[in-house]
Amino acid sequence: MSRSLFAVSMALLALLLAGSMTLALAQTPGQAAPAQTAPGQITPGQAAPGQPATGDTAKADTAAVDSLAAAAKDTTVQAAQVEEPRGFMGGFLSSGFVEWWSKGGRFMWWLLFLSVLGVTLIIERTITLVRAKSDVRRLMNSVVGAIRKGSVDDALEICSKTRGPVPQIIYAGLKQAGKGTEHIQRAIETAGIVEMAFLERGLIIMATVANLAPLVGFLGTVSGMIAAFEAIAQAEQVSAKLVAAGISEALITTMVGLVIAIPVQLAHNLLVQQIDRFVVEMEDSAAELVDALVVTGKA
Repeated sequence: MSRSLFAVSMALLALLLAGSMTLALAQTPGQAAPAQTAPGQITPGQAAPGQPATGDTAKADTAAVDSLAAAAKDTTVQAAQVEEPRGFMGGFLSSGFVEWWSKGGRFMWWLLFLSVLGVTLIIERTITLVRAKSDVRRLMNSVVGAIRKGSVDDALEICSKTRGPVPQIIYAGLKQAGKGTEHIQRAIETAGIVEMAFLERGLIIMATVANLAPLVGFLGTVSGMIAAFEAIAQAEQVSAKLVAAGISEALITTMVGLVIAIPVQLAHNLLVQQIDRFVVEMEDSAAELVDALVVTGKA
C-alpha cells in the first residue's frame, strides 16, 4: 500500500513537472509577415506604369483583393486553431494557474515536493490506522472466555484472525502462557514497541513537512523581495505599480507554504490522537489478559 501511494505521488509530481516544462518551451505564435510586392508585380487598385486603368485591369484588381482576403482569413483560422488549447493539458496550461505558479519563483518547486509528500503521507497513514481499528471489547470477551474454558489455543486462533495492534500484543502474550507473568509482560511490551513503531511510521516526516513548508515559503518571499528591490534600484522612475507587483509576487510562496502546512499539521495532530487511543486500548487489554491468565492458572 505504501509503495503504491508513493508511486502515485511521484507520477503526479512528474505530470506537474511535464506540464510546466511544456509551458516554458511553448513558443508564442509569430505574426504573419506583411505581404510584399514582388518586383514588377501590380499592386491591386493600380494600373501598370504608363498604362491607363481599363475594365480588365479593374477586374483583375478585384480578383486579387478577393484572393488576398481569403488567404488572410485562412491564416487567421489556422492561428486560432494553433492557439486554441486542446485536451486536459491544454486547458490546464491556459487556466492561468501555471502562470501564477511561475511567478512564485524556483522555491515553488520545493513547495510542490513538500505538498505531494504531505498528501501521500496523510492518505497512507489514514488508510493504515483505519485498517488497524478493531472491536477490542468483543475481542477481549472472546479471548478471556476461551482462557476460562482452558483453551489457550482457541484464544490464539481468535487473535490470529483479527487484525490490528491489540490482537498482535495479545497473541504475543498468549504465546508465553505457562512461562510465568514476567515472561508474558515482557512479550507484551516487546510486541507493543513493534506495533507503536508501525503506527507512528511517517509521523516525523509529516511534522517536518508542516514545519518546513512555511519556512520555505518565507525564504521564497525574501528572495522575491530582494529581486523586487533590485528591479526598483535599476528603474529610472519608481512607480507604485512596480513596487506592488514585485511584493505581490514575492508573497505567493508564503501563502502556498501556509496552505501546505495547515492541513498537514491538522492531519498530524488527528493521527497522533488516534494513536494515543490505540495505546490506551493496548494497555487495558494487556492488563486484562494478564489478570485472566493469573486467575485461571495459565500464567
